[in-house]
Amino acid sequence: MTTTSDQAIAAELAGSPSTAGEWVDRGRQVAKILAVDAAQRDGEGKPPYREIKLLKDSGLVTLLGPEAHGGGGETWPTALRVCREISKADGSVGQLLGYHYLWAWATRFFGTDEEIAQEEERYTLNRYFYSGAINPRDKDIVATDEGDSLRLNGGKSFASGSLVSDLTCLTAALETGGSLFVIVDTKSPGLSYNHDWDNMGQRLTESGSITATDLVVPWSAAIGRGGKKATPMVYSSLSLLTLQLVMTNMYLGIAEGAMESAAEYTRTRTRPWPYGGDDKEAATDEWYILEAYGDFRAKLWAAEALIDRVNDELADLLHGQREAVTFPQRGEVAVRISAAKHRIVRDGLDVCSRIFEVMGARSTAARYGFDRFWRNLRTHSLHDPVAYKAREVGRYTLLGELPQPSWYT
Repeated sequence: MTTTSDQAIAAELAGSPSTAGEWVDRGRQVAKILAVDAAQRDGEGKPPYREIKLLKDSGLVTLLGPEAHGGGGETWPTALRVCREISKADGSVGQLLGYHYLWAWATRFFGTDEEIAQEEERYTLNRYFYSGAINPRDKDIVATDEGDSLRLNGGKSFASGSLVSDLTCLTAALETGGSLFVIVDTKSPGLSYNHDWDNMGQRLTESGSITATDLVVPWSAAIGRGGKKATPMVYSSLSLLTLQLVMTNMYLGIAEGAMESAAEYTRTRTRPWPYGGDDKEAATDEWYILEAYGDFRAKLWAAEALIDRVNDELADLLHGQREAVTFPQRGEVAVRISAAKHRIVRDGLDVCSRIFEVMGARSTAARYGFDRFWRNLRTHSLHDPVAYKAREVGRYTLLGELPQPSWYT
């Protein structure tokens, strides 16, 4: 992963954070390690086994886990800030960590109190890493009820991180009707990986497809299905909003990383333009460069302010009583998440594209890999059309309509 020895990294990450600020600082430490060879690893596109080990060794995977079992006992705003810090250095690893936090919360979204206690103890004590394969636009994996067990057959694309995880979350449809959320061992017999992730961005997320072939799991793997009956709650639908907010914070991190990397290059390598009739001694004196960075900073500060506000709003629901969440509460948060995502996609892509204008022609050399920021943000922001986010905000503004729960809202 880096030229730094594993022993040196372990020494740097010794000790466990005890406050929100310390956890964010730990995220910055890990990001600094990832940044050393981020461009090289992006070019190689290898499965991120060592990167996931770094997340485990640093303790970041247990940030939301119960303190009683060695976890951080932290809140969602802290988790999202850490995801943002990691994404500054490596968007792929930031995505995988953010998704891990989402799936680590899955039993709270869908499970019983007993299941929550059991699953959170299991993953925290073992520092397990989660992945998920739930793409709703794919045909469902089919689950056959065989009494005490379920037999799963089918496939899913965009199984981000599944190859390098310990536990994989799957959605499936019962043959007799109804849907299931299942947590399985990633190395389960019958679960195979097709190694077909070949996209231009987020290259280290291992977001290819998986296939379940006669994958047999106990009914207890289907969380929230005590007595084989589901108990629906509005709270469960917060899972989709949490996913959207993970994405939003990741995009902000990628854009911040692009700006910070470009600024360092401009300070140390960019040369002033000698043919404009207003010659400067340094590129940092060029008015158009200063204006551009001012524009970048203003846009990302504005996006950050909105995103931080929404992080707190959703956290109030996520950390509150599950039975108390109402659809109007959910809708009010949903519309602001849509606004935040729309804003950072538009402004983030602008920053990631325009950094080359203020760095100069030599910054396009492959060894720098500055294009990865744009490729990462462009690739992942196509997850769902951002135009629909603007429409949701527009309907709220004009008609007072709240977004209705869906797979993407």
